Amino acid sequence: MYAIIADGAHQFRVEKGTQFHIDRLGQKPGSKLKLDKVLLVADGDNVKVGAPVVSGAHVEVEVIGQKRGEKLIAFMYRRRQADSKRKRGHRQNYTLVKVTDIKG
Repeated sequence: MYAIIADGAHQFRVEKGTQFHIDRLGQKPGSKLKLDKVLLVADGDNVKVGAPVVSGAHVEVEVIGQKRGEKLIAFMYRRRQADSKRKRGHRQNYTLVKVTDIKG
């Protein structure tokens, strides 16, 4: 059994036991959450597709911890101009979660 869920601008294909990261939530490790934006639920040949979400379906997840992504460098350069170099770094904050159950 698997499901496709939406979180922000991202979509994830998840199964029971899958670990993935979503945008940072203010939850402590060990807490349980329900993700309601389920776009598709499939169990063998039985497939439910939402329009846009499957009604009554949700995915239960457990928060494992908080982490930060890899550093991304944004470098801007304009030739032949004074003070035209700009270098910035960014690390996105994530919440690492594990799927405990799929209902739907």
